[in-house]
Amino acid sequence: MKKRVLIITYYWPPSGGSGVQRWLKFAKYLPEAGWEPVVFTPENPDFDLKDESLEAEVSPQLEVMKFPIWEPYQLLDKLRGKKQSHPGRVLEQKEQNFIERAAIWLRSNLMIPDPRVFWVKPSVKFLTDLVNKGQFDAVITTGPPHSMHLIGRSLKRKTGVFWLADFRDPWSQWEFLDKLPMQNYVRKKHKQLEDSVLREADVVTTISPTFQQDLKQLAGRKIHLLTNGFDPADMPSAFQPKEKSSGKLHLVYTGIIDSIRNPMPLLKAMREEFSEEKEEVKFTFVGRVSDQVRSEIASDSWLSSHVKFAGYVTHQEVFNFYAQADALALILTNTKNAKGNIPGKLFEYMATQLPVLALGDPEGDSAKILGQAGAGMVLDHSDHVAIQVALRKLFEQSGNSEANSSTAQYSRKNLSFQLAKLLDEGFVS
Repeated sequence: MKKRVLIITYYWPPSGGSGVQRWLKFAKYLPEAGWEPVVFTPENPDFDLKDESLEAEVSPQLEVMKFPIWEPYQLLDKLRGKKQSHPGRVLEQKEQNFIERAAIWLRSNLMIPDPRVFWVKPSVKFLTDLVNKGQFDAVITTGPPHSMHLIGRSLKRKTGVFWLADFRDPWSQWEFLDKLPMQNYVRKKHKQLEDSVLREADVVTTISPTFQQDLKQLAGRKIHLLTNGFDPADMPSAFQPKEKSSGKLHLVYTGIIDSIRNPMPLLKAMREEFSEEKEEVKFTFVGRVSDQVRSEIASDSWLSSHVKFAGYVTHQEVFNFYAQADALALILTNTKNAKGNIPGKLFEYMATQLPVLALGDPEGDSAKILGQAGAGMVLDHSDHVAIQVALRKLFEQSGNSEANSSTAQYSRKNLSFQLAKLLDEGFVS
């Protein structure tokens, strides 16, 4: 008889993004490892990206409990007379009106740890009885939003159930908090809440070695590494990277470009290196790109004629763009969390066998993974000459990639068995 684990996550299909895929895939493969997952998620969440194609990956056998949530963004939309009041987008705006500035201040100082905190008490009230009745042998919470961990903390305190807290990003040291007009006493409150979660959870996991070390220093306890990964089942059976021709270069980037992911150093190096070339050179963004970057590209005649925007597409459609690429671009953050920044798509990039050119921390976790696999390189955002040299090398390269990358250790199934082992150990003890 399988043991049952309750997964509490804010992001779930039709939401898009790597945070969704992480727990969608764990829910897919945990049954093979002896655990029956049950997902608890908001009924009416206010997320920024949608990928309805991911709903097809939710097994009919998977129990998904959807519980109503109230979020202040809905009120902000009414006050502004606009839609999509996601905090990231509002923060990216060069000009903010009084209502938007007030909303950001309120979000920063009154909604601790985040605007989803209003879901904590009703969720705990609903779930406590189910846990007490023995419906679940373990509970998992994943953040951000870190309010999810407060649900796990309360359930642990009330019922004693085994609790695993999964950190996809840092909490008190998260770079996003630095962008908010936060009072000092609020930062202390974040730290207090984080300390209690790190102290009271039976197991704590995170996605990168750097975040693992940082949390270990904060908590003074063992933190388990459980990276993101790649599901071979996602790869179309007919997928084949194209044969590279010398004298041509098509770079493709998939994902989000926002205020902490700046592709301009790569694009400017591309312009300077190839502005005199007659051969084909182009760059395609697949996904959401910030208005600031779009505006900067539009103001440059060379870039505007060589850079294309495909917009947001479904996860399966992304492979069509991989098949058209000569190489894949990866724009990592250039902030204090940069060393531990391992985007979920890194493993998918590696699985395509296309060379990867990344901007980020050359000593960071992503650089180590790419280097060990021979799948690409990570260059510093400011190393203009090295970026140009790397682009020239890709331009002149012909034939198939020599990458020897293997995603076996990062397969979603393998990672799910690692997760199950952590749950088993806690269940036995």
